[in-house]
Amino acid sequence: MSKKIWLIYGFLAILIVAGWFTYQKITDDTYEGMSIIPEQHKDIPLFEGLKSTRSHYVIKGNRWEDIYNFYMNKLPKLGWKVEYEQSALDDNNNENDWSGFDSRWRKEGFDGELWISASYNQYDEETEVLFDKTPIYKSTSWIEDLPDNICIYETLKDEKCFELNEKSKIKEIKSLINKAIDWDKEELPQREKTSVIDFGNLEIKVHYGRDKEIYFQSEKGIKIMKPESEFFELTNLPQ
Repeated sequence: MSKKIWLIYGFLAILIVAGWFTYQKITDDTYEGMSIIPEQHKDIPLFEGLKSTRSHYVIKGNRWEDIYNFYMNKLPKLGWKVEYEQSALDDNNNENDWSGFDSRWRKEGFDGELWISASYNQYDEETEVLFDKTPIYKSTSWIEDLPDNICIYETLKDEKCFELNEKSKIKEIKSLINKAIDWDKEELPQREKTSVIDFGNLEIKVHYGRDKEIYFQSEKGIKIMKPESEFFELTNLPQ
């Protein structure tokens, strides 16, 4: 009788272990491409209805605005401070509504920065939400004063420049460069093109290529920035 009981116990133990490994496998596959899993953090609530799909979460319909309002309301109450926020609500063009929002958050005790973004996939008719944990990058301000004009040379060989006198555009270019992330590596990746922006008291080389990160180089160091279309529109440089 005792032998049968031990066999039953042994069989149950095998089932439990097998179930645990199966659960682990399913969990690993479900969250495979995620740097952070909201369900594992009490201070990162998950919007009701979101389902994980390895690298991101999805929900049927165009729900990005509801999700945006949810996190902008909930996260500050849980100790999070928004560092950056941009959404299609700031854009008057209704055709861009699908673009959704991007946000970056910090919290005391959290090692890094929490990124939350959402956009509407018109083809699949669902909203895609991405959670990401990234290191905190440093951005040093290179340009303090706003000059009356700046000179933009498309190539290093150009003798004549495109002179920009619009204060609003100069201010935007200044902001983009100052917000670019400090690059602490000595080696500068090669790019197809190099232009120059002269702020009067500071000359900045712009290294860029098609759909590649932009590198700013000056006597103050090196910075890196995503290939923002806004930057090329403001500077009139070819992408």
